[in-house]
Amino acid sequence: MSFSINYFAAISLFRNRLLSRATKIRLYKTLIRPLVTYGAETWTMTKKEEQPLLIFERKIFRRIYGPKYEDGEWKSKTNRELEELSKGENIVKWIKGQRISCVGHLERMEEDRMPEKIFTQELEGTRRRGRPRKEWREEVERDLQVMGVRRWRELVIDREKWRGVFRQAKAHSGL
Repeated sequence: MSFSINYFAAISLFRNRLLSRATKIRLYKTLIRPLVTYGAETWTMTKKEEQPLLIFERKIFRRIYGPKYEDGEWKSKTNRELEELSKGENIVKWIKGQRISCVGHLERMEEDRMPEKIFTQELEGTRRRGRPRKEWREEVERDLQVMGVRRWRELVIDREKWRGVFRQAKAHSGL
């Protein structure tokens, strides 16, 4: 995958035994994840598109946390163990949190600004043949519904409450 190039540039840092796990995780979250997810606020993602991102992130976490010694042999950590170590956070939840943050900005934006016009405009014309892709707005509203957020347009006005909503999204088990 093209997003793994950044990982291979920093692989020597993840192999370094002098750096703590916490430092390596901080490096991942500040150097690699932002580059991998550049522009992710605008992505619509299918399960098929989410899987490579999750696989890539688990590959990095396996490098950071290392194998486990069990029954006299070394074994890789399972996906479940990696999820427990990362406290349920993953790159897909992080992207969905970013999208929720972005919809807050768009909802508060003045009506004469171009991003707001694009966000509220209804498209004309016909779609290509086949199963239609979900629209970005539909995906974000579905994520908010899964989280149990009601009347989100009213919550957006209060920035502190909205910040709490998108922080909750990054660790929500249903997303």
